[in-house]
Amino acid sequence: MVKFKIGNYFEIGKDCPLFLIAGPCVIEGELRTLKTAELLIKIVRDLNINFIFKSSYDKANRSSVKSYRGPGLTEGLKILKKVKEEFDVPVLSDVHRFEEIGPASEVLDVLQIPAFLCRQTDLLVEVAKTEKVVNVKKGQFLSPWDVKNIIDKVLSTGNNKLILTERGTTFGYNNLVVDFRSFPVIRSFGFPVVYDATHSIQKPGGLGDRSGGDREMIPYLLRSAVACGVDGIFMEVHEDPDKAYCDGPNSFELAKLERLLKKIIAIDSLISEDKNVN
Repeated sequence: MVKFKIGNYFEIGKDCPLFLIAGPCVIEGELRTLKTAELLIKIVRDLNINFIFKSSYDKANRSSVKSYRGPGLTEGLKILKKVKEEFDVPVLSDVHRFEEIGPASEVLDVLQIPAFLCRQTDLLVEVAKTEKVVNVKKGQFLSPWDVKNIIDKVLSTGNNKLILTERGTTFGYNNLVVDFRSFPVIRSFGFPVVYDATHSIQKPGGLGDRSGGDREMIPYLLRSAVACGVDGIFMEVHEDPDKAYCDGPNSFELAKLERLLKKIIAIDSLISEDKNVN
């Protein structure tokens, strides 16, 4: 497996410890974002876990045209830059369009390709050309072995700083399922694999004009994924998920995060020898 650095912060990949990507689904203003980042930083530093702060400046794939999408590129990147500088942590956000790539790459340490865009060849290639770390969400419509084509597209640019994130697979209407066989399959290609614990329990469009979710299932699936040997975990967290502007039904309550992280760190330590065989 490859190993590379997230900005100037820490390494991920071969023989590296489990890392966390977490934050609110969408930026809900500067003060709330900074407060969430501060609370997350305290938790991860107490637990000594490597951390990437995540929040979206624009959620372009909301169910309804009336849904809150975020503050937009300029204001959103300004807030993420403030998080990065104030708390000395790497930051991640989604990139949807070509014109976002330049400005986003000046601030973000990790550029994320949303699941619905994971097969968009030109977007993948242009994002990879920035030489930044690229996190690609595996589409709900892809098999685990289909990610090999994603890998080839990114590697065609000479950039091998690639993370692959499993976020569940479409299972009938308005539902997703996680096939835990996907983790060893995707890891066999030699790149760090992340499990998205919160989008995996999403019910896309399940509430008509917005998505639903089974929030109470997050700990069960997350513990199982870590036992399968993933390299990192992705979680959308919120102080009050029921009042979140986006993805509230599948966001995890921030007050419960530390207890859950302690459990998954323990699980990861038990299987770390087996995980690093590949």
